[in-house]
Parts: sequence; C-alpha cells; structure tokens
Amino acid sequence: MAKYAAWGTALMRGAVEIAQVTNISGPGISLDTVDVTEHDSATAWEEVVATILRSGEISIEIAYDPNAATHKNAAGGLLNDLITRTPTTYSLVFPSTPPATWTFTSCYVVGFEPSMPVDGALTASVTLKPTGAVTIT
Repeated sequence: MAKYAAWGTALMRGAVEIAQVTNISGPGISLDTVDVTEHDSATAWEEVVATILRSGEISIEIAYDPNAATHKNAAGGLLNDLITRTPTTYSLVFPSTPPATWTFTSCYVVGFEPSMPVDGALTASVTLKPTGAVTIT
C-alpha cells in the first residue's frame, strides 16, 4: 500500500489553483443517523437508520497576498466569492498516483480572517462550506 506526503495537495477554484496555501484541513464528511430502537427489540441494542450525509467544512491557511488574483475581492478571488455569496466549484487534488480528487460543485466561502502579527507573516484563515453532493474520484 502506497504512502504519500501531503505536500503538493492543491485547492482548486474551477481550473485555477488557489495561491500560497500553507495548510488544508477537512472536510469532515459524516453521516447522520436516527435512533429507531423499539421497546420490543430482541437484543436491547440500539438500532439506527442512516439519514443525511454532511459535507463538513474545508479550512485553509494562506500566506495572504492582497493583490493575488485568487485572494482578492475581484472575479476569481476568495474574498469576491464570500462578498458576492457566489457558490463556486472547488476541488481538492491529492498528490497520489494517479491523483485523487474531491470536487465540491457548489461551495461557499463562509469565512476569511486575516492575521497580521508584528513579528510574523501576513496570513489568512479561510473557511469553505460545500453544499450538495461531494464527488470523490
């Protein structure tokens, strides 16, 4: 079984890679369940049925460049997608052989928080929230 370093994972907005991504986490995909245990269950163990798949959120850290096309408040930028409330296709492309891709055809930028420490780099934390199905290939 192959093992891979995370270095080289790409977050894509359509066909364009988001610039200067330093860390990616998520999404935490999960499945909701509902308890359907009955008083007359023979074993007294809980019984559940599957309900809604949850797409979770994607958190990224970027070395923030206010003038980078994929960061700024202009067409194609993360800030623009947030401010205009535009659902956009985002993908995670994993550095595997062949590359595995998780595609979110309708994904909102729901958070953008810059950080400006006096003794550090200009960075930003960005949160994406997919809506609808996640395509894993």
